[in-house]
Amino acid sequence: MSAAFAAEGFRIVRAIELDRHAAQTYRLNLRCPIEVADVKRVRAAGSCDVLVAGPPCQGFSTIGRRDTNDPRNALSLEVVRWVRQLRPKAVVIENVPAFLDSPIFRLVRHRLMRLGYYVVTYVLDAAHFGAPQRRARAFVVATQRPVSSGGPHPVVRVATTVRDAWRGLSRHPNGENFHYAPRPSPLALARMRVIPRGGDRRDVMERAPRLAAPSWWRLDIQVTDVWGRMVWEAPSNTLKTEFNNASKGRYIHPSQHRVISLREAARLQTIPDRWQFAGYPIHIARQIGNSVPPVLGRAVARFIREHLKWLQSTESACS
Repeated sequence: MSAAFAAEGFRIVRAIELDRHAAQTYRLNLRCPIEVADVKRVRAAGSCDVLVAGPPCQGFSTIGRRDTNDPRNALSLEVVRWVRQLRPKAVVIENVPAFLDSPIFRLVRHRLMRLGYYVVTYVLDAAHFGAPQRRARAFVVATQRPVSSGGPHPVVRVATTVRDAWRGLSRHPNGENFHYAPRPSPLALARMRVIPRGGDRRDVMERAPRLAAPSWWRLDIQVTDVWGRMVWEAPSNTLKTEFNNASKGRYIHPSQHRVISLREAARLQTIPDRWQFAGYPIHIARQIGNSVPPVLGRAVARFIREHLKWLQSTESACS
């Protein structure tokens, strides 16, 4: 989100991040001030026009336990503390859509409104903004004056595909510029060989039952994305933080027997090839999976920028 706002002309004056690897990636690419710290322990000070926050989603996500007692959920309330001190003209909070159904969101909205902010919400799919990935995310926008339009508008009519995203990239991971992927184990390779285009673990269970894990047969509800193979002519499914593990989702290459590489995943997130990453592959995959696709982030930043321009012109007219 910082990269998106910077690309739309905003100046980043302060950032806080607990993960030191993510913070180092931030420094490598944005060259903006960032503090490696727990936001709960940082004094809310300074000034800004826009406050942007991306609280952890694990306690809200439908693919997890949706634990209302997850201590990370309370981090969303830190936004209110910072708003109370900084009084920004606009606030943006990004999370999974299920966040909007949570008690924490209702509390955040109530407290922001008590501070005099108007609060609106949008659920936006990155695929509608040019990303080669179906990725729905919630954006909470709080402003000192009501927003003047209906929110960020989709910009594409024809979906960008996996093939589009990887055009010009080496077909096989060559180790250059983070284009590398883990080598599958013998068992993983055997499973991948029987999974067809668009297939998943159900094909393993049907075609080669001896390769299926015992737990697969015990599950009452089949999660169809795990051990899933992508397709070339469609956007990918949502990337999570463990896309380098075939058992975590639909992350097998469309035509090769491997999971997608770090750079292929970054392309699906519309992260530029010039973007460098810090940390080991496990850290980099987490950064990519947690990120907001820049094409989507820029649409949100443009929407906020236009609101601030409208607000300024309105104030000028009234002065």
